[in-house]
Amino acid sequence: MTLAPEATLSPEALPLPANNPFSRPWDTPFGLPPFAAITPEHIRPAFEAALAKHRFEIDALTTEAAAPDFANTIEALERAGRALSRVGGVFYNLTGADTNEALQAIEREMSPLTSRHWSAIMMDPALFARVAAVFARRETLGLDAEQARLLERTHRGFIRSGAQLGPEEKTRLAAINERLAGLGTQFSQNVLKDESSYALIIEDEAGLAGLPAFLIAAMARAATDRGHDGKHAVTLSRSIIEPFLTFSTRRDLREEAFIAWSKRGENGGETDNRAIVAEMVKLRAEKAKLLGFPTFAHFKLDDSMAKTPSHVRDLLELVWKPAKARAAQEAADLAALAQSEGENGPIRPWDWRHYAEKVRQQTYALDEAVLKPYLQLDRIIAAAFDVAGKLFGLAFEAKPELKGYHRDVRIWEVKEAASGRHIGLFLGDYFARASKRSGAWMSAYRGQRNFDGEVRPIIVNVCNFAKPAEGKPALLSIDDARTLFHEFGHALHGLLSDVRYGSLAGTSVSRDFVELPSQLYEHWFLTSEVMQAYCLHAETGEPIPKALIDKIKTAQTFNQGFSSVEYTSSALVDLAFHSLEGTAEIDPLAFEAAELARIGMPAEIIMRHRTPHFTHVFSGDGYSAGYYSYLWSEVMDADAFNAFIEAGDVFAPEVAAKLKRYIYSAGDTRDPAEAYTLFRGRLPTPDALLEKRGLAA
Repeated sequence: MTLAPEATLSPEALPLPANNPFSRPWDTPFGLPPFAAITPEHIRPAFEAALAKHRFEIDALTTEAAAPDFANTIEALERAGRALSRVGGVFYNLTGADTNEALQAIEREMSPLTSRHWSAIMMDPALFARVAAVFARRETLGLDAEQARLLERTHRGFIRSGAQLGPEEKTRLAAINERLAGLGTQFSQNVLKDESSYALIIEDEAGLAGLPAFLIAAMARAATDRGHDGKHAVTLSRSIIEPFLTFSTRRDLREEAFIAWSKRGENGGETDNRAIVAEMVKLRAEKAKLLGFPTFAHFKLDDSMAKTPSHVRDLLELVWKPAKARAAQEAADLAALAQSEGENGPIRPWDWRHYAEKVRQQTYALDEAVLKPYLQLDRIIAAAFDVAGKLFGLAFEAKPELKGYHRDVRIWEVKEAASGRHIGLFLGDYFARASKRSGAWMSAYRGQRNFDGEVRPIIVNVCNFAKPAEGKPALLSIDDARTLFHEFGHALHGLLSDVRYGSLAGTSVSRDFVELPSQLYEHWFLTSEVMQAYCLHAETGEPIPKALIDKIKTAQTFNQGFSSVEYTSSALVDLAFHSLEGTAEIDPLAFEAAELARIGMPAEIIMRHRTPHFTHVFSGDGYSAGYYSYLWSEVMDADAFNAFIEAGDVFAPEVAAKLKRYIYSAGDTRDPAEAYTLFRGRLPTPDALLEKRGLAA
C-alpha cells in the first residue's frame, strides 16, 4: 500500500492509498472538494480512517500530562476531528443531494458506527473529567466572551450526551443513540424511495386539462427523465405536485396524485415507516428519562430559546385558534365556488389548492400562470445576491470553471465588494431529480473558523424546482421564489460567520433561532425595490407592473388559514409525540389521528408533513420536538423586518450593520435572546406574527 506523504502532515489528511482523495490536502481552488475524483469506493475507507484518527486525537488529549486548561483541553477538542469533518461534509451532502445505492448502503453502515464513535467520546470519563476541571475554574481563567461561551457550550454538550451517567446507563444510552441513528437513516431512505419511484404517467391530452404551459413542459421533462418520452409525469416533487393540484381540472387525477403524495412512507413493504416511527418515539422517551427529563420534548427544549414544552404549546395554540377559524371561512368560500361549478360534494384535501387558486383569481385578479413568467430562476438568484450586496456589502462572481458534484450545480465566489476579500464559496443546486431528497436546505462542505488560521466557508443551497425544457428559462412560483430567498438567508448565516471557533460558527445556534436569518431574508423578495428590478417577463423583458406587485402584497394573507393550519397541526403532532412520558408501544397513525381529533383538525386539510414522511422530525433528531421553530423564529423575523420599515429604508445601513454584527456573523457566540436584544433593543411579541399572517383580532 502506497500512502500519500502528506497524510501525517495535515490535520485533514488520512493514512490512505494515494489514489484516495481524502489521503491528502486538497490543492483545488478554494479547497473545493474534488468531486470528480471522489467515488463511493473512497468513502468507506476514508470514514474508517477518519474515525480512527479522531479517536487517536482524543486519546492524546485525555492522556496529556499537563493539568487541564482551556488551551490543552477545550481548544484541543476544537482541533480534533477535522479529517472526520471533511469526510462527513462531503458524504452527508451527497447522500441528500445526489445519492445512489452505493452511497445509501454506506450510509446505512456508517450511521450506527458514527453514533457509537461519538457516544464513546462524549461519555469518556477521562475526557469529561478534563472538561469539568476547566469548567470549574472558568471564573479564574481570564477568558474572553467567546472563549467563555465555547467552554459553557462544550461542558453542556457533554452533560446532555450522558457524561455524568453511570456505566450501565451510559451503555444503554449509547445503544439507544446507535439504534436511533440507523432508524433515522432508514426512514429518510424509505421516503426518498417512495418519492423517486412514483410517477403518474399521463398519456393523453385529456389528462392535461386545465394545466398551464409551464407545468406541461415540466411534466414532459419529468416523463422523459423517467423513460416516457412524449408523455407527461406527475411526480411527488413539490414543484410539480403542488401546481398540478392547483390547476388540474381532472378531480380524479388530483385525488390519485394527492393520495400518493400524502401516503409516502406508509405503503406497506420495505419502505413503510410506521414501525420505525413507533420505535423512535419509544427510544427517544427512554433517552430523555435516562438524562433526567420527564419527556423527550423537555430534553430537546431545555437547550432552546423556548426552554419548555408549555411555552411552545402556548405559542402554537395562540396561532391555532384564529387559524382554524380563518380556515373554516376559507373552506366555506371554496365550497360555494365549487357548488357554483356543479360540484356539490364536500371540499376534499385534493380540492383545496384548485379552488383556492380560483378564489384568489376572482378576489385579487392574481393568476399564478400570469405571474410565473416574471419569476425567472436566474433573475431571482441575482435578486438574492443584490440584496446581500446592499445589506452586507457582498459581491458574487460566477466560477463556471469550478465543477460541483452534479452537472446542475453552479458555483460562485463570494467577496467583500469594497475590498475584494474572499468570503467563501456558494454552491447552488436548484433542480429536482430522483437522486435528491425532497424539500430545500442549506448545508456546508466546510464551516468557517478563525482558529489556527482563517478558514472560509463552502456553503450549498439545495432546492427542488422543476427543470425547464432545454433552452427555456426556469420559472418559479411565488412560493418557490420565497424558498430560494429563505435558503439563501441560511447560506448568508454560514457565509458571513466571523467567529474564532468552528463549533460556534454560522448556523450552529439553537434550533428555534436558526430560522430567523432565513425567514427574515424572505421579506426582501416581496419589496417593490427588488421586484421591479428583477422580476422581468421571460418573453418580453418588461418589468413586473406595479399593479401586479400591489396585488401580490394585498394577497399575502390570502389562504393563510389553510397555510397556518397545515403547518401548526404538524408542529402540534410533533410536540405530542415527544411529550409522551411512557415508553409503551404506540400506533403512530392512530396517535396522529387522535391528536388531530383533539385539536379539531378541519377535514378539508391534512398536516403539511404526515408522520410517516415527516423527515424534519424522524430522519434525525434535528427538528424532533422542534418543528415549532419556524413559528418561533417567525415571531422574531416579523418584528426584525419592522426595524427596517421603522427606519424608512428596507436597506437602512445602520440597521443592516447591527443585523450583520449580532445575527448573521455572530454564530453561537451569545445567547440567542441576548443577540436579538442587541440587534432590536428588546425581545419581540407575537403581535407582528399574527398581523403578518392576517390572524390578528
